[in-house]
Amino acid sequence: MVTLSLVVPCFNEQESIPLFYKEAYEILKNLEQKSIYSEIIFVDDGSKDNTAKIIEEISQNDDRVHYIVFSRNFGKEAALLAGLQKATGLYVVTLDADLQDPPALIPQMLEPVMSGAFDCAGTRRVTRKGEPPIRSFFARMFYRIMGTLTDIEVVDGARDFRLMNRFYVNAILSLPERSRFSKGIFPWVGFRTKWFEYENIQRAAGETKWSFWKLFLYSLDGIIAFSTKPLAIASVLGVLLFLLSLGFIVFIVIRKSIWGDPVAGWASTACLILFCAGVQLFTTGILGAYLSKTYTEVKQRPYYVIRLEK
Repeated sequence: MVTLSLVVPCFNEQESIPLFYKEAYEILKNLEQKSIYSEIIFVDDGSKDNTAKIIEEISQNDDRVHYIVFSRNFGKEAALLAGLQKATGLYVVTLDADLQDPPALIPQMLEPVMSGAFDCAGTRRVTRKGEPPIRSFFARMFYRIMGTLTDIEVVDGARDFRLMNRFYVNAILSLPERSRFSKGIFPWVGFRTKWFEYENIQRAAGETKWSFWKLFLYSLDGIIAFSTKPLAIASVLGVLLFLLSLGFIVFIVIRKSIWGDPVAGWASTACLILFCAGVQLFTTGILGAYLSKTYTEVKQRPYYVIRLEK
């Protein structure tokens, strides 16, 4: 009977997979001496390199290794979901293959969850050493914005590296939404979480697949998925601009009545028109973002398509 399942999403990680497996193998081997039997589920998210081939070769030599290969790239969220759906363990770990999530922490994370004191063991980075300063700045701003706009607690520096019991996993799988944002889903389902802190670790090999633009879009998805406050902000902006325009009208009427000054200032008028048009487009964009998410949910397309599986 499988006690512990490791879910490892992969995308173009041919250099990292052998290094990850070597380190994970030693840890799982030591856990077996405590009668904790494990499985590793690699989810290849439509890689263009030899990631799938390397995983297949490892699986042929180790019965504990299973894999899912997508027909194309569906994104990390889809890969995490596929791995959680396939996992059979009483406890499930989600972590990346690049060793930025240290597998050596797994035994420590397992203790409080197996004891029943906690339902989940989460990890968070206390430093961002090695990251570009501008990326670190916007990451911190994202967590502050999420804390302000949503009713869930998104811990600064929280990783997708988590160890969960079966109740926690089943709660996550019960959420049917297509636009998934794990950093919001994890705290939304609740339960008791114990946090483990560690300093930032550089990738063991390969390059990051998350560009600044991808991270920015991902953060917008998270805000839209877990908050309706941007819609309220758009409404407030509309009311403020309406009141501001009334104030200008009253000012112009009084000025004309008392001093007889002609209404002048084409430049300022043009600026006001452009400003109002910009705010209108901004608020329309917010409405469009929520509408697009509704459109995606209504279509009910599958989360992913599998090409190979073991």
